[in-house]
Amino acid sequence: MEAPGGLEALRRRRRLSSSPGAGSPSALPWGRLSAWLECVCAVTFDLELGQAVELVYPPDYTLTEKEKTSICYLSFPDSYSGSLGDTQFSFRFRQSGGQRNALYGDDFEYNREAAVSLQRDPAHYFGYVFFRQVKDSSVKRGYFQKSLVLVSRLPYVNLFQALLQLIAPEYFDKLDPCLEAVCSEIDQWPPPVPGQTLNLPVMGVVIQVRIPSRLDQPGSSPAKPQNQENLLPAPLVLPSIHELDLFRCFQPVLIHLQALWELLLLGEPLVVMAPSPAASSEMVLALTSCLAPLKFCCDFRPYFTIHDSEFKEYTTRTQAPPSVVLGVTNPFFIKTLQHWPHILRLGDLKMAGDLPKQVKVKKLAKLKTLDAKPGLYTSYKTFLHKDKTLIKQLLKGIHKKQPSDAQSALLRRHLLELTQSFIIPLEHYMASLMPLQRAITPWKNPPQIRPFQQEDFLKTLEHAGPQLTCVLKGDWVGLYRRFFRSPNFDGWYRQRHREMMHKLEALHLEAISEAVSAECGVVEGGSCIKGQLPTCPPCAWGCYTLGNLSPQGFAAAAAAAAGACKVCEAHAFLGDSASDKRQWSPPPAAALPGQVSWGEIRAGLASPSSGSSKAGKEMGISV
Repeated sequence: MEAPGGLEALRRRRRLSSSPGAGSPSALPWGRLSAWLECVCAVTFDLELGQAVELVYPPDYTLTEKEKTSICYLSFPDSYSGSLGDTQFSFRFRQSGGQRNALYGDDFEYNREAAVSLQRDPAHYFGYVFFRQVKDSSVKRGYFQKSLVLVSRLPYVNLFQALLQLIAPEYFDKLDPCLEAVCSEIDQWPPPVPGQTLNLPVMGVVIQVRIPSRLDQPGSSPAKPQNQENLLPAPLVLPSIHELDLFRCFQPVLIHLQALWELLLLGEPLVVMAPSPAASSEMVLALTSCLAPLKFCCDFRPYFTIHDSEFKEYTTRTQAPPSVVLGVTNPFFIKTLQHWPHILRLGDLKMAGDLPKQVKVKKLAKLKTLDAKPGLYTSYKTFLHKDKTLIKQLLKGIHKKQPSDAQSALLRRHLLELTQSFIIPLEHYMASLMPLQRAITPWKNPPQIRPFQQEDFLKTLEHAGPQLTCVLKGDWVGLYRRFFRSPNFDGWYRQRHREMMHKLEALHLEAISEAVSAECGVVEGGSCIKGQLPTCPPCAWGCYTLGNLSPQGFAAAAAAAAGACKVCEAHAFLGDSASDKRQWSPPPAAALPGQVSWGEIRAGLASPSSGSSKAGKEMGISV
């Protein structure tokens, strides 16, 4: 198909942008597109081959054969469905073929500022699907079956499903030229910056979204954009890029909400058996969001098929099931996954005026036949008692015909308060392990963070436990003991420990800077009244962060560290003996100007960029 003149101009612009020397992400071909999407795939049904990827865009994006196979099978319903029309759902699958160098290079900066549940995952892709099945007499099989799939590392389910509603119907009619034009429009979007409200034009519509930030207060309404006068009117405003309608998702299982929250908190293996990929993916995503603001650190697959590359890994009976939440639709899984400890069977969702019938917990032995009734099949006994007040509030809301978003807000607030009540004692105890600031001195290595002692923490619960903020009664100590063995605790502890280490390093550098300032007599204007050139790493670093030494001067001074340093010998701020000086260790490589290593600096091989810095700001240190 010949491209229209307008598309030829877009292609020319694309070729120009790929000229040598275009180094920034926005200057690279499809650099801005890659900030949002990895690629767009069209998957069709071939009578001889079955599902097949007929198009990948941008055309130079490379998927491995394993990834293509995963996308093929995950973008179509796994079991027969006689329903016609359009359906949308999502899936998640592993990256294969090793780590790729992304065109968009600011993953570290984005993940540092984004809410933990919205960070880019370097090991997994999300797939957002628009599947169409309609009768078509011109096709041998009698049906037109095709899916348009957006592949991304961002969990922006609401944004990408809204985007598919705009572009998929148009693509099914006009095919490749439409898709190329849409991708070129997305390639003009600004990158997703946490805390900012963005206007995203596509196909004559402006989608307005706000990217949540790590600094947002949990449960608070989105902050208003600061520069409202610069924002264009947006006809399509998304209240959230990722939050689902929890009330609609959890309607059939409200009686099990407490048990499901505990299972997710403890990282227990859980299967969601649903009648459709849409119901499966929505339930899995809703469940994994229950722990906010705690990050869900286990694997999860919103939609999983018998063709998945991990099928054997998850269905084997020779080892315990992994910590993963699986969403499935094929009845074959009822038999294959019968050894899993927790199975949630969903029925058809009926939007009635009352709550669907709430079924009590059932034994796993009863889940053997294809006609097994909906319910939670498990032998798990909850540590905490159920919150009957919540069910009464939801019923009251139904009788008053409150909108679903109001009911969802009630559910989300309940889950947030429950998770915060659980995590706050852990946060307080972790903070107590931080060394005192007075123990941080410029002439010694930073003190160590004290180890997390589980028994010591449990002793604090009597006076500072969840009972101070949560009305639920139960065995909180037992719940914490199980939590300590879960991937979620391991992920939470590692993240907090990294943050505390960065804090210690920043305080240590600040102490060095203050010592240099005091001993060198730094005056306003940034000059050293002693006129001494620092020639040891700690003195050089202190002068650099104070703005009294350029990056080049810092590199030269640190590289000459073999000689005596006039600053520290003249003023002895590093101690009176050579042994004191040797106790100092350099800051991490990530904190150095120009992102160079100490080995390179000492070898005189570094050539940092010009300019100076105040208090280590350009190193990304937050004190």
